[in-house]
Amino acid sequence: MNFLYPEIEPFNTGYLKVSQLHEIYFEQCGNPNGEPVIFLHGGPGGGLQDNYRRYFDPKRYHIILFDQRGCGKSKPFAELRENTTWDLVSDIEKIREELSISKWAVFGGSWGSTLALAYAQSHPDSVSALYLRGIFMLRKKELRWFYQEGASFLYPDAWEKYIAPIPEEERDDFISAFYKRLTSEDQSIRSEAAKAWAVWEASTSKIFPDTEMISKFSGDKFSEAFARIECHYFINGGFLESENQLLDNVDKIRHIPTVIVQGRYDIVCPPQTAWELHKKWPEAEFIMVQDAGHSLSEKGITQALVSAVNK
Repeated sequence: MNFLYPEIEPFNTGYLKVSQLHEIYFEQCGNPNGEPVIFLHGGPGGGLQDNYRRYFDPKRYHIILFDQRGCGKSKPFAELRENTTWDLVSDIEKIREELSISKWAVFGGSWGSTLALAYAQSHPDSVSALYLRGIFMLRKKELRWFYQEGASFLYPDAWEKYIAPIPEEERDDFISAFYKRLTSEDQSIRSEAAKAWAVWEASTSKIFPDTEMISKFSGDKFSEAFARIECHYFINGGFLESENQLLDNVDKIRHIPTVIVQGRYDIVCPPQTAWELHKKWPEAEFIMVQDAGHSLSEKGITQALVSAVNK
């Protein structure tokens, strides 16, 4: 059963110059006079997919989506300069102002949930509701689990391919080793590292591996932005003041109606993080989807999100 709304095309697309260096692509779909909602994609560096428009009733919602700095249709591509969490928070607010929206709902999963929390805590008066999925707060234990040791015990076959570009003597810190290669001036070195990094995430995102997803993530263009930008954020601790910043600042957004959706078997962003947020923020509705992993497109996740947003 498909829980998504029918495919739609934007009624408006454009670019917004947010700095001397960056222009971000954005699009508007659905009802221009409807309830505003902005979709924050994952990664960082993941870019938009057409299906992202379909989580919202197009008759009810004014749906805004954008490619974050350095990815998708935004320019310049795969650029790391002027690309931080707080630059993106500023971009979201600039889009809101550009579109003359007073308040909007914010929908984000994985890295999108990180960015949604950071934005809401920075601009609580701009947010009418939060829809969060696959909670990620960019703490050391979360990064270590997925990129150093932990998830490796569950996916040893995919792990072998992930670590293949890294020599034995550099394997005590995979994020640093990948960052060195992803910022190399040698295109072949960057490409090999980017594909290994991106395919590792694609291979672990669903309970049943998705060959189409893995193929997309292994593409040169997608993997370059995805891997470079993710690794850039991770090696810099998400540019947060402290690793518990998003958890410690829940009081700033406690009043915002919020739904948290989490897959029980999420390998990329394990349920412990969502559970810690839930314990800190019991007022938010918490939904554990028992038969799902990480991906937005898994049936149980899709059903829970569509139901929450459109009820």
